[in-house]
Amino acid sequence: MLTAVDHVQLAAPAGREDLLRAYYGDVLGMTEIPKPPVLAARGGCWFQAGAVQLHLGVEDDFRPARKAHPGLRVTGIEAYAARLRAKGARVVWDGDLPGHRRFYSEDPVGNRLEFLEPVDGVCPAP
Repeated sequence: MLTAVDHVQLAAPAGREDLLRAYYGDVLGMTEIPKPPVLAARGGCWFQAGAVQLHLGVEDDFRPARKAHPGLRVTGIEAYAARLRAKGARVVWDGDLPGHRRFYSEDPVGNRLEFLEPVDGVCPAP
């Protein structure tokens, strides 16, 4: 039986770890967590915020995910969007998901990210 999502992995090109650290750490406010040494040798970096983990792994023939994306739940979505814009990230609002405010952005290597917050605490049942 599935009980939770442990992490989401996104791909990135080799040698872009500093850009990813700046974005996921400074812009999104996540904390970098250490990779096990055997995996660290492959490049990439891992981040965490609360129970949410995002892993960025190096892919030789990298192409950014344009449709596939993690959906990241936030609180104070207006302020969070303003934070991203103030740090130079593009924010594209989308009002098509009932019961939620949401926007999309991209990391510095072009991966699509969705940020969403239930409206008035209402979230559809799973």
